[in-house]
Amino acid sequence: MTVANREIDVVVVDDHPVFRIGMSALLDEMDGVRVVGQAASEAEAVEVVLEHRPRVVVMDLDLAGGSGAEATREILRHAPTTGVLVVTMYGDDEALFSAVKAGARGYLVKGSGPEEVERAVRTVADGAVMLGPQVAQRAVAFLTGARSARHGEFADLTDRERDVLELVALGHDNGTIARMLVLTPKTVRNYVYAIYTKLQVNDRVGLVVRAREAGIGVARPEVRDPED
Repeated sequence: MTVANREIDVVVVDDHPVFRIGMSALLDEMDGVRVVGQAASEAEAVEVVLEHRPRVVVMDLDLAGGSGAEATREILRHAPTTGVLVVTMYGDDEALFSAVKAGARGYLVKGSGPEEVERAVRTVADGAVMLGPQVAQRAVAFLTGARSARHGEFADLTDRERDVLELVALGHDNGTIARMLVLTPKTVRNYVYAIYTKLQVNDRVGLVVRAREAGIGVARPEVRDPED
């Protein structure tokens, strides 16, 4: 049996038992999908995944006493071929950025339909990337801004400085950026000052204006549910 056709083993991680049990039941009804374990915390998630080595982990980001992004990062450090599909309440840029930075290959918001969940699980199991429609436009806008940061007056910035610039332009403070990039606030502050120097701006407001004029950090189009 080829990798593409073999059964998809899944571990479901969520600290809300009703959602975790419901998601597990939904997945078990899908042809060729089998739930082999469940977890409610960051530490338990890592332990269960390393025990069962599933092809896919369905991961919530907000875990009691822990972080789904950190759990994702730790899981992939030990099991890099595992595909992590984030299914969470959060559809904002910060949550998306933290999940992708941690190595997640899929991202859906809770409330996605069964067909969308199944498509995401199979896509992630095959090694591809899947973003739900609620977050896809944000991701495209972010990547467009990141491309802009590689040209013209921004060409001298390092990759990490570009990351920081994008998040500053989106209006995040240094503490939030530090959490999103897994850095210390002091390190972020140093990056911001380095960007000031390279772009020859004097303050954060001038930096945001310069970035947004280049299309970096511009307002994301709102994604509306077609049923609204």
